[in-house]
Amino acid sequence: MSGFTATDHAMMARALRLAERGAYTTRPNPMVGCVVAHGDEVVGEGWHRRKGGPHAEVFALQQAGERARGATAYVTLEPCAHTGSTGPCTEALVAAGVARVVAAMRDPFEAVDGKGFERLREACIAVESGLLETQARALNKGFLSRLERGRPWLRIKLGSSLDGRTAMAGGDSKWITGTQARADVMHWRARSGAILTGSGTVLADDPQLTVRFHDDTDFEPPLRVVLDTGLATIARGKVRAGDAPTLYLHAPDVKPPRDFAAERVAVPLRDGELDLDAVLGLLAARGINEIQVETGATLAGAFLKAGLVDELLVYMAPVLLGERARPLFDGLRIDQMTQRLQLRLVETRHVGDDLRLLLRPQQSGAGSA
Repeated sequence: MSGFTATDHAMMARALRLAERGAYTTRPNPMVGCVVAHGDEVVGEGWHRRKGGPHAEVFALQQAGERARGATAYVTLEPCAHTGSTGPCTEALVAAGVARVVAAMRDPFEAVDGKGFERLREACIAVESGLLETQARALNKGFLSRLERGRPWLRIKLGSSLDGRTAMAGGDSKWITGTQARADVMHWRARSGAILTGSGTVLADDPQLTVRFHDDTDFEPPLRVVLDTGLATIARGKVRAGDAPTLYLHAPDVKPPRDFAAERVAVPLRDGELDLDAVLGLLAARGINEIQVETGATLAGAFLKAGLVDELLVYMAPVLLGERARPLFDGLRIDQMTQRLQLRLVETRHVGDDLRLLLRPQQSGAGSA
């Protein structure tokens, strides 16, 4: 965007890197970073570390102290002007005496949405926005999806052979990919508000669906969501073990056993199956920004066919499983080349011996994120 200097770009890029440090702990709040500087001299910086805690601007201003007066504050999202769990960041910026605020983007959250900029201008602080906005939107694509589309950003994680198979015909899938790929998945789980699976996967694999790091990395355990129309999986215990919460979504007419203590919510049916749009709307209402789906070909195919998939995270191993093995997706019913689903390759990366592919459907409705 014209009007911004090379220093402005460097400082906002720094603020975006700071913001990303909150990827595992801030949800449902957005990730936000802030840098306070005089020219190219940084005098304070911070990031939003945890929901309910101080915002990025507060940490940066505390570090800057008196040197914040007359400085420029670079923030990745419009400062809040309302009182929530903490006080308004706009008032902290005004009190600190900053001369200029540069924001990457406006905050679409109703309680903010331009009000932060307005308050700063009322205090005679110069306000500019739009610097590295594309990068800022990408950073908080889940938060923006929930506010702007009314549903979380949905990512399907898959482990695949080179010939596009996810398990043997009998269901054995341990392990197609290597240990490094499985460790990498934990980081994607940790940034997700929910890890979602279907009853078939629970019955076949009895998965834990938890984040398991081998160090002291801080994270908030994602919600585990099981789509189970008839509550057929309640005898499987691993998905309810540990500290992570679990939610069962089932058909309206299902009555669980009296001793069934897990949280459950009835969801409307569509064509005999749980309404996936209703599922995503329900999870958005619970503050879920990003969902990672880890399931079999049937449910994965249903999400893709419904046009609800924003991202595919595929770990492709250098192995062949043959034509009798299970495919990536079922139910797509593609008979002609003109019906093919076009994907855009966003990123490729080697993870151990495997290749990690990040892809997005061309018609995902994902917007500019």
